[in-house]
Amino acid sequence: MGLPMSDPAAWTTAMNNLGMAPMGMAGQPLLPDFDPALGMMTGIPPINPMMPGLGIVPPPIPPDMPAVKEIIHCKSCTLFPPNPHLPPPATRERPPGCKTVFVGGLPENATEQIIMEVFEQCGEVIAIRKSKKNFCHIRFAEEFMVDKALYLSGYRIRLGSSTDKKDTGRLHVDFAQARDDLYEWECKQRMLAREERHRRRLEEERFRPPSPPPVVHYSDHECSVVAEKLKDDTKFSEAIQTLLTWIERGEVNRRTANNFYSMIQSANSHIRRLVNEKAAHEKEMEEAKEKFKLALSGILVQFEQIVAVYHSASKQKAWDHFTKAQRKNISVWCKQAEEMRNIHNDELMGIRREEEMEMSDEEIEDPAEMKETEESALVSQVEALKEENDSLRWQLDAYRNEVELLKQEQGKASRDEDTTKEQQMKLLQQALQGMQKHLLKVQDEYKKREAELEKVREEKLKMETLLENLKEQESSTSRVCACSQEKECPVEKTLSNSPVKSEREVLLVGIISTFLHVHPFGASIEYICSYLQRLDSKICTAEVEVLMTRLQNTFRQELSGVGASLEKRWKFCGFDGLKMT
Repeated sequence: MGLPMSDPAAWTTAMNNLGMAPMGMAGQPLLPDFDPALGMMTGIPPINPMMPGLGIVPPPIPPDMPAVKEIIHCKSCTLFPPNPHLPPPATRERPPGCKTVFVGGLPENATEQIIMEVFEQCGEVIAIRKSKKNFCHIRFAEEFMVDKALYLSGYRIRLGSSTDKKDTGRLHVDFAQARDDLYEWECKQRMLAREERHRRRLEEERFRPPSPPPVVHYSDHECSVVAEKLKDDTKFSEAIQTLLTWIERGEVNRRTANNFYSMIQSANSHIRRLVNEKAAHEKEMEEAKEKFKLALSGILVQFEQIVAVYHSASKQKAWDHFTKAQRKNISVWCKQAEEMRNIHNDELMGIRREEEMEMSDEEIEDPAEMKETEESALVSQVEALKEENDSLRWQLDAYRNEVELLKQEQGKASRDEDTTKEQQMKLLQQALQGMQKHLLKVQDEYKKREAELEKVREEKLKMETLLENLKEQESSTSRVCACSQEKECPVEKTLSNSPVKSEREVLLVGIISTFLHVHPFGASIEYICSYLQRLDSKICTAEVEVLMTRLQNTFRQELSGVGASLEKRWKFCGFDGLKMT
């Protein structure tokens, strides 16, 4: 134990910790009144691996703590634990279903009775096969007993109190591969597989749909019963299945052909009923679609109104009077409302696309009118994006002004307030970066909308060129056929009397009318000319203004604004002029 024998007190303390009676080297007791049931601490018995209920396997030990093994006393031998600082003995890979262990390092004088005495504490031993070369194989009844036997690996065994080499040895316990263990394990696995297959079969049978009821054989009585069922709408499906089975079985012959023909005729009479039911269901579906579309369009109109309120509040005239918190809330609400509006708009457009795909070729409208509606929708979207872009620019200007004010205040403030100002600057810079990113997104979307608008305009120009070609062909044919009548008719007088003098002016009037119809609040002459110059760069403002002043029943000029914001706006009044004329 590493203690000097001259110190009997230390020797007694060490033996007491092991739960053994303190003995001297000669075998005399050092403490005559020593009670081995009392340890160093009063009331706590010493731990003995041979105590009943514990066996020789101690409770599980945490992996970070070294396992401390105790001395094991048997009737014929004593087992001494290995050095706890040495690594654990090596073992081979555990075979499947292992119940047999190899025990090596046995003393030469060890018998089967001594081996049984040592290892029967691990569990029920079925067989021991001992060899003459100091090793044996032990087969247990259960697999968990092998783990208990491996606990004895590394122990030094001594028979009795002899110190002879033939009576001592170091045990080495390891897994052993036996055919009986493998056979029993395979039988157990097959039994488990059978149980699993049986369980799966029961599950499949539980979820399997029930088999259809058996179909009766054909007879005159059954034929009359089935014929009556075929006339009943509630029992039609059952009767038609019976009829189909009889025909597939080959029950039709010369004698029964008339009966089968009458049943087939009864089945055919249900086609009209099924068609009517389908039409009724389709009508209900269409009505539900119309209700949903109307409700969705109403919701979208309200969303548009809410977004218009936010946009008008974001303009600089009203925006400067709000506080920072109010501006932030308004911008957040505006963003949320626009997202919801876009979602509902996409849903409504999807419904309309589906309706357009379902329309037949006869119900499709003139492609020129469809192009104009698409162009007007794109123009309105472009205008909305322009307004959003302007509001974002105003917000950026407001933030920049606030940043400049903060910079000026920061130069005047003391050093104690520098930290708070820097935080505010960082927050404002982050807000500016977010606004710039949002502005870039809006600009990209604006460019995409402009590209789509350009495509629509190109298609419109192509359609106009086709219309002009058709008109030229018609005019050439009419000139050839009625050249004599044209000489008598004063065409120039009619052209001179009408306010529109050329086909180009007719096209301009149509485009301006469409543009002003999209802008119900009117537009300035510069805005109208900028839109027309995208189509034709040769158009001038004076020409457009003269043309619009000539058509007083179609266009009306009004003054809007107060004071410095007073401006002239042109409005489309063609519908009112049509009623007056």
